[in-house]
Amino acid sequence: MQGEYYMSSVKKILIADDEPDILEIIQFNLIAEGYEVITAKNGDEAIEQAKKHLPDLIILDVMMPGKNGLDACSILRMQPAFKETLIVFLSALSDEGTEIRGLESGADDYLTKPIRPKILVSKVNALFRRIKKENNGIVTLGDLIINREKYIIHYKGEDIILARKEFELLGLLASKPGKVFLRNEILNQVWGTEVIVGDRTIDVHIRKIRQKLNLDCITTVKGVGYKFEL
Repeated sequence: MQGEYYMSSVKKILIADDEPDILEIIQFNLIAEGYEVITAKNGDEAIEQAKKHLPDLIILDVMMPGKNGLDACSILRMQPAFKETLIVFLSALSDEGTEIRGLESGADDYLTKPIRPKILVSKVNALFRRIKKENNGIVTLGDLIINREKYIIHYKGEDIILARKEFELLGLLASKPGKVFLRNEILNQVWGTEVIVGDRTIDVHIRKIRQKLNLDCITTVKGVGYKFEL
């Protein structure tokens, strides 16, 4: 079932899946939540619909005829219009390798089927809530304020001092709440490709951040990486 539903001042979501029943159920629940929904039956159609409608969020199945979800995600991420678009995989493939490939292709998150429609809707709502609010180098996430220009952290009115790499690591994770950052991605962006550090370096810095903030805001995604959730 393919359809387009136009409302004013609402978020647009594109869903791509080759199973009509799944499309219809997800579409129904997202529309009931107040979202505008566009659907596609395969990767090629997903790319076409994304270019036409510029959705705020794209939900992709992995196994689809034509271009699969991984290919579609990679192609979209290479285009400037979709650099910051939220992209989530929803797939029956639950193996670690496919999840890593999905995240490496540029997805913000990877969810597995079966998933209850109301749970999916709650995760979609959370993704939109967690989009960073950034103004003049300041990121505000609830009671946590990160001043990226002055390297200052405020939490519930108190200043928290982090070492430079701890701050850069927290800033990276908090820049896209809910997104899973791969370990290699973290190493490259925080320490650079010319500096050789071990995987344990990330773990130590994460532990120090958790201790100093006294806040469990960084989630470990076993075998994959880390994500910021508040």
